[in-house]
Parts: sequence; structure tokens; C-alpha cells
Amino acid sequence: MKGATGSAGPPHGAVRPAPDLLTALLDGSAEGIVLCDADGVVTLVNAAAVRLMPGVEPGLPAPAPLGPVPSAPEGRTMIHGGRAIRIRAEAVGDGRLAWYLSDLDAAPRTEFLLEAGRRLSASLNPHRCARAATELAADFLCDMAVVLLPSTARRRMEWVRAVSGRPGAEEGTLPAAEAAEVPGLTDALAGLRHGGTGLHVPRDTGLQDPGGAPEWLLPEGFGPLGHLLVLPLPGNGVPAGAIVLARRAGRPPFCDDDQRMARDLAIRAGAAISAASLFREQSTINAILTGDLLPPDLPEIEGMRVAGRLRASQQAGAIGGDFYDVYLPDAATGDGIVERPPLVILGDVCGKGARAAVLAGQVRHSLRTLLLLESRTDRLLELLNRSLLASPSPHSYVTMILAALRAAPGDHVLVDLAVAGHPPPLVLRRDGTVEEVAARGSILGALKQISLWPVTLDLAPGEVCLLYSDGITEAFGGPSGREMFGEERLKAALATCAGMPVEALVERLEQLSTEWLGGAPATGLQDDRALLAVRAGRQG
Repeated sequence: MKGATGSAGPPHGAVRPAPDLLTALLDGSAEGIVLCDADGVVTLVNAAAVRLMPGVEPGLPAPAPLGPVPSAPEGRTMIHGGRAIRIRAEAVGDGRLAWYLSDLDAAPRTEFLLEAGRRLSASLNPHRCARAATELAADFLCDMAVVLLPSTARRRMEWVRAVSGRPGAEEGTLPAAEAAEVPGLTDALAGLRHGGTGLHVPRDTGLQDPGGAPEWLLPEGFGPLGHLLVLPLPGNGVPAGAIVLARRAGRPPFCDDDQRMARDLAIRAGAAISAASLFREQSTINAILTGDLLPPDLPEIEGMRVAGRLRASQQAGAIGGDFYDVYLPDAATGDGIVERPPLVILGDVCGKGARAAVLAGQVRHSLRTLLLLESRTDRLLELLNRSLLASPSPHSYVTMILAALRAAPGDHVLVDLAVAGHPPPLVLRRDGTVEEVAARGSILGALKQISLWPVTLDLAPGEVCLLYSDGITEAFGGPSGREMFGEERLKAALATCAGMPVEALVERLEQLSTEWLGGAPATGLQDDRALLAVRAGRQG
């Protein structure tokens, strides 16, 4: 703001604003403000007024459009410096006039920016963002727009093209070498905005010589090219691509306002495409992790049935810190590979989310390797504990149950159980009795020496050994929403499942746990929940 205020003093009791504050307030207005004295000399002007009416300055006579007589209350519209401006004036005392200037040309730009924000933020797909950018440009700025995305490892570039008045957008790929034929495109893809060299175009504007454009750039029937503007799409650290805007011969060239709008579009499109590309990359990584860490399809094992359920917490998404797996014996032994029975595991790693899921994956892969050389469940846990202690990741704590399954005469199953810091398994006998297995042991990853008390369990046909995570028993919910499910409630629920197929048993328990959580406040703080059950004998 230039000049100084000349108004009367503030009302009694009011505090006169400091000059700097008053300047900031007036300069923050999008409406131009010009204050003239009784002689028509400018005494105050804010930044918006200077931008709309260059030359207006305190101490100088007001420009011709700002006369000495107040305008009509609704003001009037005029063209000044090529801009449409609505002006109105109000008397403010002592013969002074305050003129208010509104930029009518800003309305289409505002509409354009609002539409650009709406359409570019509507998708997290890079191609859809590129399509939206070309369609916006074709609607508001040019006759044809092309977005080119950075070249792939195979030196090909994806492109999206929209033409004003034609429905839809075209897409395709082309060799990066052909893309380089577009004037200024190589610089734009590098994040630079240059005009053509040796041509009658300003430098550093993005305006290019239309005569240098290759034929493939324009769609069939487009006609002679008149004007070309090539701009980078700024991305997150690296360019997200480039946009080419073309107008037919006979149309006006890109003026300063057009170029400003094009740059605004390029900035927003680059940010949208960059964010969408990052989202796609992260989604791909998550899909790879998820595919490796989700519980496997449980195999059929002769003489027994195995069933499991895993529900990751809402915080963890599709993958969490609970996991289970089944390791079948190797098809052939020899070369130092030990013979062993089928092994089922259920574990819970410290923490939640992707980090916990990665640790769970490390544990599963480590165990798969150790099984080549060791079959004893207690010894496997000791070796796994040493592996976790050597891990560079802090807080690699794991609780786990290993259960080696051996078929025994009379359709019995002997289960060699080793427990490390995990809730002990439960056994459902044929008469509905539920027993807690006495196996105990130290958590893994915390101590150099762990203590283990393994047991061997004998399951008669129809009897079930249930492994579960503490997310089941420590789930808070119920009628009050604040009560823990607890071990006794789990035992009681298991007792009602006598005689059930093992798949139905775990489904029933998982359903009861979910219903219990239904009474909890929607805090999203519930833990992962895992169930794994082994039933001896043929399915009854």
C-alpha cells in the first residue's frame, strides 16, 4: 500500500490501528482501493489497485477513469489496460472519494481454478489426473492439450490428449526420442520452462515455435497450428511430466493471463499426478507385502483337520502383527535336511501396522529356513530367539506357539507344543470339557536365554487343540463396551463347540469375538485377532 490514511479519528474508546496493520489489511483485499482528496489527488492506494490500474500513485492526480464525481451505487464497467474493471466510488467526508475496483477478468480464472481443483483432486490414478488436466486445458485455454508422462525404463512415454469440442480423451505411448521432437518438451520434462531459441518468442515463458511441432502431436483434422505453449508439470522433487497446449492458426496468441492460468493448471496437475503416482507406488508395495504376509490357505493333513481365522485391527489395515502358518514336511529329505512332521505356528509380534507385518514376515521366513535343519519345537524357538536378538530392528519381540503334529494309532494326533510368551492353547475334549495346556515359555527377542516348558498333547478323534492370540481374550466390548472378553468366556464359548467341524468352530468363535467388540466404542483400538484349531481324526 502506498500513501497514508486521512480519515477522521477512531470512535471514542476505539484503538487506532497501527499503520503497518492497516497496510496489511488493505493490501490483503482482492478489491482495489484508491482514496482521493477533494482535488482529485490520490492519497492512498492498495496493492490490488496498483495491479489493476498501473500508474495510480499517491501524490499524483487520479487517472481519468477515477473522476471527481461519485459513481452510481452499482458502479460502472470499463476497459482499462485491456482489463474489464468494475469501479464505484463513495464519498468519505471532507470532499474525499474512495474508489473501489473489481477485476471482472478474474471471475473466469476463479471459476477455472475451482474447476481444476475439483477435477484434479477427484482421482488417485495418474492417467485420470492427466486426462483431467488435458480436458481442463481444452475447455478453458486452447484447442488441443497433451500431457506426456516421464519415460519408462523402456524409453517410451505415455501421453493423453484432449481436443476442444471432442468428447473423451485419447491415450497412447510413443518412443521418448519422438517426444523430444516437440519444441521445448525436453526442457519441460526436465522441469525447465524455456522459449524457443532464435525465434520471436520470449524466453522462459514456455511459448514455442509452432512451426517446429511434429505431425504426430496434432490429431487428424486439427488444421494448421498457430500457437504452442509447453510447460513442465512440477512434481514431488522430480517433474511429473509436461503439458503441451496448442491453438489453431487464426486464434489469438496466449496472452499473459492465459499463460498465468496455464501455469496454475500445470502446477496443480503436476501435484495431482505426483501424488497419484506416489499412491500407486505405495499401493503396489502394500499389495506385494500383503500377498506375502496374509495367512496362507491351510492344507489338508492326513488324519487331522486344520482351520484358522485372522482379523487385523482397523489400525493395521489388511495386514497386522498376528500371523499363522503351516509348514508341511519337505517332499524329499537328504543333504542334511531333517525329517519332521507337519508344523503349525501362531504368533504375535510387538507393534502394529506395516512394521509389525514386516517383522511377522521375517519370523515366518526365518522359521522356514530353520526347519531345514531342526525339527524340535523348543530348539526352533531358541534359534529363533537368537535370530531376533541379532536383528537390527529394535523391539523385535515375538510371542509364538509351535505345534508339531504327529499321527498316532487309533486316529489320535500327538501335538508337540512349545509356547514362547503366548497364551497357552486350549483343548476341547469330546465330552465338551475344555482344558488349558500347561506349556509355558519366555517371550522371544528380549532375553539371551529363554525358558521353555514344552508338552506333548494327545488328541483323541474329534478333539480339538485351539491356538489363539491375546486379541481374542483381551478384546474390550460387551454390553458396557468396556469389559474384557477374557479366558473364561473363551473357554465357555469353546465348550459349546463340541462335535462341530473345525471350520465351523473357528468361525463360531470369531463371530462371538466380533459381536463382543460390537459393543465397544468406535475407537479403532482393538488388537489383531487370530484363531487356529487342529482337530484329530476325520471330520465328524
